[in-house]
Amino acid sequence: MIMKRTLILLTLISVCSGMSAGSPEEPKMENPERRAMALVSEMTLEEKMSLVAGQVDGFHTAAIDRLGIPSIRMADGPQGVRNNTRSTFYPCGMSLAATWNPDIAGEMGKGLALDAKARGVGIMLGPGVNIYRSAHCGRNFEYYGEDPVLASAIACGYISGMQENGVIATIKHFAANNQEYKRHAVNSVVDERTLNELYFPVFRDAVQKAGVGAVMTSYNPLNGVHSAENGWLIKDVLREGWGFDGMVMSDWTSTYTTLGCVESGLDLEMPKGYWLDCGKVKELLDNGVIQESQIDAKCVNILKTFIRFGLLDRPAADAGLPEDNPECHRIAYDVAVEGPVLLKNTGILPLSRKCLGNLAVMGPNADIIPFGGGSGEVTPIEGRSSTLLSGLTEAAGKRNVMHIGLTSDMGFDEEAVRKASAVIISAGFTKTTEREGADRTFNLPAGQDGMIRKAASLNDNVVVIINSGGEVAMPWIDEVEAVVMAWYPGQAGGQAMADILTGKVSPSGRLPFTIWGSEEANPSWPYYSMRENTIIPQKRDRFLHTVYYEGIFSGYRGADRVDAGPLYPFGYGLTYSDFSYSSLSVTSSGDGYDVTFELRNTGDCRASEVAQVYVSECEPEVPRPARELKGFAKVTLAPGETKTVTIRLDSSAFSHYDIGSGSFAVTPGDFMITVAADAADDGMTALIHVE
Repeated sequence: MIMKRTLILLTLISVCSGMSAGSPEEPKMENPERRAMALVSEMTLEEKMSLVAGQVDGFHTAAIDRLGIPSIRMADGPQGVRNNTRSTFYPCGMSLAATWNPDIAGEMGKGLALDAKARGVGIMLGPGVNIYRSAHCGRNFEYYGEDPVLASAIACGYISGMQENGVIATIKHFAANNQEYKRHAVNSVVDERTLNELYFPVFRDAVQKAGVGAVMTSYNPLNGVHSAENGWLIKDVLREGWGFDGMVMSDWTSTYTTLGCVESGLDLEMPKGYWLDCGKVKELLDNGVIQESQIDAKCVNILKTFIRFGLLDRPAADAGLPEDNPECHRIAYDVAVEGPVLLKNTGILPLSRKCLGNLAVMGPNADIIPFGGGSGEVTPIEGRSSTLLSGLTEAAGKRNVMHIGLTSDMGFDEEAVRKASAVIISAGFTKTTEREGADRTFNLPAGQDGMIRKAASLNDNVVVIINSGGEVAMPWIDEVEAVVMAWYPGQAGGQAMADILTGKVSPSGRLPFTIWGSEEANPSWPYYSMRENTIIPQKRDRFLHTVYYEGIFSGYRGADRVDAGPLYPFGYGLTYSDFSYSSLSVTSSGDGYDVTFELRNTGDCRASEVAQVYVSECEPEVPRPARELKGFAKVTLAPGETKTVTIRLDSSAFSHYDIGSGSFAVTPGDFMITVAADAADDGMTALIHVE
């Protein structure tokens, strides 16, 4: 029997050894699952247990040399390769989402794959896609905003770009991980409809549209069960419901029991086998609590994913790829220049030649590369980074750019600020104030609001650049001339921002979340904080709870349910040009509708507009948001240029999740289609009847 298995194994290896080690899109002469099963049949229990847990430094899988299974290296993260290396530092996830450009997301995925393969990394631990619920979440900067349609489009572009270049993407954190405070213990209490309409779609689309190779579970319990040990989440929803065929790994140290990890369908415990340890598993096997076939299934899922991407059949590192890759640096700039969102501009931007002749640049982030802390942190390649100060200095050429240093209490040279033609203030958070593992303040870090107000009292031409992963309080908004949300723009952010401020490029980013103007205005505000058991005080809850009582009315979807409208709506962003919309038509096409209209650049410079399509059910039988984004297109036009734009809506654009059937359903009736520049724009409308 052993000889027979060995012959089968050798035959499979022989067949595979002559195959190209290209992308998973290339045709294969093998069945990954059959090959994986053959390998697992040769493994000892000890080898199986080594495979289902992280090894060495916590960022590798186990090697089983006698079976030709190499150790596969993983790396954070969503905006660059980290863990003992320098690499291209791309803009953060929120900046990528603000581009509203799935194609540039694909480019970033490609760049990350090139960087990963140059360093022998086979699995990248990104993208992070948890929906933005509150500005307080410390990891918002890694994610893609408050809307599942936008987030899904960006995530699918990113995943496809990465995996088409032979590196496994890992979508995370599954699921409902929307705050960082006490993330191991806080139980996310979310109803079935809200999960399926808001918090699941990006994961589902990553599986069904982008074919993502790996899924990482979240730290938090979901409805009382920790995600890594939640069989309903992993087996019922992810595998049986959506057809996921890859591997499921835990977030680092997010496991709690051996039995839970075995039975949930979790495949890989990271960073090592705390619970999926051979001794602990053998005890359960000997007592008949579990079966070895459950461990076999985990090994098969891991190996067939590796096989699908050629990781068993090619060297870990691609010797033909440089670590310092000009193509990757180009991509980092291209993403950085599309992300910033111009919120306010009284006309000071773009900066005139006069302003550049006597420009003051100040603020705590003016001469650093700002970034959020945790797994999103990357160490850029030396000599490849530009700060806001260096970018503006280069743009100004021989003109005088005056850097105004700050004291520890945000004090500065007031006379220099008073004499400047314009003042650029670089404010916001950094890795110590916005980071993984902690929630952050709504206000800018201490002293920054006062610094901005003082500068504005001394100079009438103040521009504020904000580095942040979400909304911040702006009590000085009426006292400054322009505001730009710059996010965390990566290594090329200084050059990109200088090109925008000087008018070389028109800003094209749009908000991926709503700016409410106050934390209390956000529909989730009453429910975001933890709920302790005060109703029946004699009972003690095991976990703290965060309840999602706003349901589907989160973000802009709840705008009509709050007392005042947002300060800046979802989808909003200014450019240096103007656009007009006309000639809207909605026609039936296949199982959906084509929304067609004319878009014209009526301004004086080349610029991009993000046309957004919202759907409203006129007389819903169940509560539904007044508007829901269902499609969008980013269109670049020269001055005076007109394009015909068509955005397709399939039948899912009109559906809602029906609790009774446990599936999405369309209620026949009238729907309003709105083409608009943002979620609060009246735009153009058309009424259709959907059967």
